Amino acid sequence: MDILESVKMASTTLVANKLRSSLTMLGIIIGNASVIAMVGIGQGAQKLAAEQFQSLGPNTLFVVPGSQESRSTSFDQPKTLVLEDAKAIASRVPTVAEVAPQISATQVITYQGQNSKDSVIGTTPEYLQVRSFEVAKGRFIRDVDMRRNNQVVVLGSELANELFPYQNPIGKRLRIKNTSFEIVGVLESKGSFLGNNQDNRAYIPLTTMANQLVGSTSPYGTELTFISISAKDKDSIRAAQFQIKNLLRLRHNITGEDDFDVQSQQDILKIVGRVTGGLTIMLTAIAGISLVVGGIGVMNIMLVSVTERTQEIGLRKAVGAKEQDILTQFLIEAVILSAVGGAFGTLIGVGSIVLVGIFSPLPAGVSPVAIILAVGVSGGIGLSFGVIPARRAAKLDPIVALRSA
Repeated sequence: MDILESVKMASTTLVANKLRSSLTMLGIIIGNASVIAMVGIGQGAQKLAAEQFQSLGPNTLFVVPGSQESRSTSFDQPKTLVLEDAKAIASRVPTVAEVAPQISATQVITYQGQNSKDSVIGTTPEYLQVRSFEVAKGRFIRDVDMRRNNQVVVLGSELANELFPYQNPIGKRLRIKNTSFEIVGVLESKGSFLGNNQDNRAYIPLTTMANQLVGSTSPYGTELTFISISAKDKDSIRAAQFQIKNLLRLRHNITGEDDFDVQSQQDILKIVGRVTGGLTIMLTAIAGISLVVGGIGVMNIMLVSVTERTQEIGLRKAVGAKEQDILTQFLIEAVILSAVGGAFGTLIGVGSIVLVGIFSPLPAGVSPVAIILAVGVSGGIGLSFGVIPARRAAKLDPIVALRSA
């Protein structure tokens, strides 16, 4: 029998049983849509993470206190970095361009009866360049503010809008932990980084933060939350990492495990990429189970179809149809069900990714590889699970089939 004739007959049979065909395709549709959506969302998460790390600033390194083990097993922030460490890095590491030490603490910020509990960051003028922030109004912290312990503050854009929704905050005064500060600047919007809003923060001179807000408990100097560092260029990042580690080991007299860690953007991005990649694989595997369930549904319906069409099969074999012809027709029916279900599932999966891109911060990304893989797998499942009922139909004895009918 001609293959086109088999396709025509298979299509006619499926159209004649619209409800059954639609329900059979449902598992394939759900499976395809789930696989494509999960892969797209996973890739969107990885792309978002990459974009957010780029917003931290070019060629940025972070020196954080404590070993990896101490940071993961203790709720308290390790206290192993001091201001003198940051000054030593700035003066003695040739591959470093700028160094911005930082003290972070959550404080109550008050203005005319309005209270906001947000992150207050004590830092230096270099913070602006290292972290690629821009000033929208006024100015940032200056060296004179550091030397004189000036009570000045720069607000993130969201915090400024919250406390001063209809007025210019420059020149006004607010209170941080019962200490009065003059607002000298407002930063441009920076957005969130891994769920942390960078626009609802207040920035004050590091010396003011240490001497008037948080105090000092270390005998070695002003304790730091961490140090942000900008390497001279992209090619200097690895060299800067190596030199900073060696310098701090000498300064801290370390002979065993380091009491600090130097991380680059790429190091952190690789960790995030492994986490999001693992989650994507896990979710895709779970979604792929739907494809298998859909294939089992195709097989069940095709087995029912063979039973219902026993007389038709017997009649066709009686008039000369070969086993190969019967096998081909039933296989074509199974493949059509899977292919059409795969096409609808692809449309739903792509639509889901677009909706996620519209209503969430994740960028919409449709993976052609995921589409090809999902449609190919669904077609292959239809073909594989259609073999058993097709072979059963092809092996029917025409005399027995006509007699049972």
